[in-house]
Amino acid sequence: MTEFAEIWSYLSETPLLWLAATLGAYVVGDGLSRASGRKPYVNPVLIAVVILAAILWASGTPYATYFEGAQFVHFMLGPATVALAAPLYANLSHVRRVALPLIAALLAGSITAILSALGIAWALGVRGETLLSLAPKSATAPVALGISEQIGGSPTLTAVLVILTGIIGAIVVTPLLNLLRIRDWRARGFAVGVAAHGIGTARAFQVNETAGAFAGIGMGLNAILTAILAPLVAGWISAL
Repeated sequence: MTEFAEIWSYLSETPLLWLAATLGAYVVGDGLSRASGRKPYVNPVLIAVVILAAILWASGTPYATYFEGAQFVHFMLGPATVALAAPLYANLSHVRRVALPLIAALLAGSITAILSALGIAWALGVRGETLLSLAPKSATAPVALGISEQIGGSPTLTAVLVILTGIIGAIVVTPLLNLLRIRDWRARGFAVGVAAHGIGTARAFQVNETAGAFAGIGMGLNAILTAILAPLVAGWISAL
């Protein structure tokens, strides 16, 4: 036990430990998801979060120590966001044919995501930094964190809200759209991309390639629109 404690003490200070733990937790989550037949409620991101939280809690490791090792994954969010242009370019001909419905859906989805979150929180008595942190919750993480910092929110809280939004969206999207009898894969994918950003997009790719492509388009366009709308709404709230 003494030797184990000494080894753990050494490894816990090594940045690669937490990068490996992050990747390992996701591999476990993805394996369980595959074993379940990709059931929506067996979400690999949710499982990875639970595993990592349990490890950090059991080992008494501060989040700052964990992040020092896992920040490479965080860094890769930037290139991943830029890569959102790829599905848009690859499906440009399809997008042109349905441009007006996509624009209407984008406006409706983005505005609803911002106003519903802020409206409900306001009605429940939430104010200030916490309220503003909710505004960009449906945008992809790198964009949402930048928006939150710009409008006076808490980037840390926004990051948590973004992850929760994506996980919940990925879990409910398939049964919800089946219940609504929406069969068009373009519509299904675009909806989840706008509402649940990257985690929802990953789920869409698991279900159907066309849905995944349009989810990527929705995620990218919603990030741009949210970056425009959220500061305007935040300014209006601050003036109240």
